[in-house]
Amino acid sequence: MEDTKELGGKIEKKVSSIMNIIKRVITAPEIFFKEMPKEGGLRDPLLFILAIGVICGFIQVIISILGLGYIDSPLMAFFSIIIMPIVFVITGFIGAFIIFIIWKAMGSEESFETAYRCGAYTGAIGPAAVILGIIPYLGSLAGIVWTTYLLVIASIEVHSIEKKTARMVFGTICVIFSLFSLSGQCAQRRLADKMENFQMGIEKNMSNIEEMTPEEAGKAVGEFLKGFKQGTGEQ
Repeated sequence: MEDTKELGGKIEKKVSSIMNIIKRVITAPEIFFKEMPKEGGLRDPLLFILAIGVICGFIQVIISILGLGYIDSPLMAFFSIIIMPIVFVITGFIGAFIIFIIWKAMGSEESFETAYRCGAYTGAIGPAAVILGIIPYLGSLAGIVWTTYLLVIASIEVHSIEKKTARMVFGTICVIFSLFSLSGQCAQRRLADKMENFQMGIEKNMSNIEEMTPEEAGKAVGEFLKGFKQGTGEQ
């Protein structure tokens, strides 16, 4: 019984610590990164980014149930509770490696561990970014800009890089990622519109076929297949 209480107390303490970090990163990022330990192992930041992935997964489920997200199937949304933490952990290491190289090129003398800690705790905005993602175009841009802002602060407070240099480097990266994000979303929306029009066309043709004689239906199907082959470039 005591072991159960002790375990419950540890879990409660860990959850409280995670929520406190999220609050501090969002409300006072300068103070947080200035006081952040540069060493201490990867376990704590790894567990933090894992927890953020779980929280984001649950938020995605709620958004899907409300019909506000890009995931229409509730089942797929529930899978995000499993998938998101894994994605967050993998991208956390990849992202840390990239920003570690960038910081080194900017003159930082800090280790990979410090870079990983900065990247992991920047993920504190993840839940808010998922919610902002509901807003077309602006949501993803807000997430990119917010992340850039935190990386600039981490550059100054943790890596002792000049403010002007940090803003210039990460500002340029922000613009590039924003352009990629906008173009990707535009392409996705165009594809979705085309698929919707195609589906409506199929349903309309099917309703027309039901009213045709067998001969007329056969001719209509033949014309459709002919047009389809021409559209795909087949002879």
